[in-house]
Amino acid sequence: MKPTNPIFTGLPTTIFEVMSGLARETGAINLGQGFPDVDGPEEVRRAAAEALLAGPNQYPPMMGLPALRQAVAAINKRFYGLEVDWQTEVMVTSGATEALGDAILGLVRPGDEVVLIEPLYDSYLPIVRQAGGIAKPVRIAPPNWELDPGALAAAFSDRTKAILINTPMNPAGKVFSRAELELIAELCRKHDAVVIADEVYEHLVFDGRRHVSPMQLPGMRDRVVRIGSAGKTFSLTGWKVGYVTAVPALMEPIAKAHQFVTFTTPPALQTAVAHGLCFGDDYFDGFVAGLQAKRDRLSNGLAALGFSVLPSAGTYFIVTDTGPLGIDDDAEACLRMTREAGVAAVPVSAFYVSDPPKRFIRFCFSKRDEVLDEAVARLAAWIDKQGR
Repeated sequence: MKPTNPIFTGLPTTIFEVMSGLARETGAINLGQGFPDVDGPEEVRRAAAEALLAGPNQYPPMMGLPALRQAVAAINKRFYGLEVDWQTEVMVTSGATEALGDAILGLVRPGDEVVLIEPLYDSYLPIVRQAGGIAKPVRIAPPNWELDPGALAAAFSDRTKAILINTPMNPAGKVFSRAELELIAELCRKHDAVVIADEVYEHLVFDGRRHVSPMQLPGMRDRVVRIGSAGKTFSLTGWKVGYVTAVPALMEPIAKAHQFVTFTTPPALQTAVAHGLCFGDDYFDGFVAGLQAKRDRLSNGLAALGFSVLPSAGTYFIVTDTGPLGIDDDAEACLRMTREAGVAAVPVSAFYVSDPPKRFIRFCFSKRDEVLDEAVARLAAWIDKQGR
């Protein structure tokens, strides 16, 4: 048989599926893969059920239902002061990962350079490579997750087509500061590059902070592809509903890629998400407060066991060292923790292309309180047993 595509052939299964599979196999509590263990608002789910029964259940418009595209445009105005034309600047996708794929495939030509910030979500690199792009990684590392301006500037050149930035950032829980975003914007203007902004955790920013989109910065309205996720905003990750906001010149090739990847997204889910995006501030404020409380609950529990817990300004995640486990390799620590303690997490090293830090673990806190407490209790018993 002739060789298959080398970009994907032999590519390992995503670490999230590996650890979730091991959790299922062993009966471990899954604090690895980033999804809540309860479904989102009943009002949104009921809207989907009613739309499913009422129909139609045929192909919706390729760009998405007008109601959802209008709701996305309204959210852009409401939270970020952005004036968006829903007819030419908003598109619905089957999840944010599809949106990322569409953006990269639609914008990146063979030989174009794409700046990636490590640690990075695992789909970024293979899609860039499949598009023929040349990845230019810029590294940030625990415990401070600081972006080095010199290293960032060195990654840009006249061949740079785009920078892909995730803020709030998985796995770090980092929210890029306005100063960092302005530095990125300055480099994009200098080198005529665009920002592909993975903003799926935009409504999960903690401690009274507000999310800043790169699209809000001066001179960047025409240079940013903004990607959001209903799965993250409404704790309905299985629905796989994402949305893209971009000016027509960028949206046109992105939409053509979407046309040949999934073409469209289930209409009943689109109807329900449009309903949810019209919720008042009480929903969004309560959503943040609830997840922040879970962050603090798990952080305090792990800190009491001797873990060094790094600050998390957003997302579903906290990062700790491997401290009380006495294991210097985070991958080994996560495997043993799953099998022996009954708690699954993800090694931060899996988010790096090369030479990763090896002593840091990502825990997901978007779980019921009793699940978080049980996970801490299991870890406490295991650590105590190891110390005897």
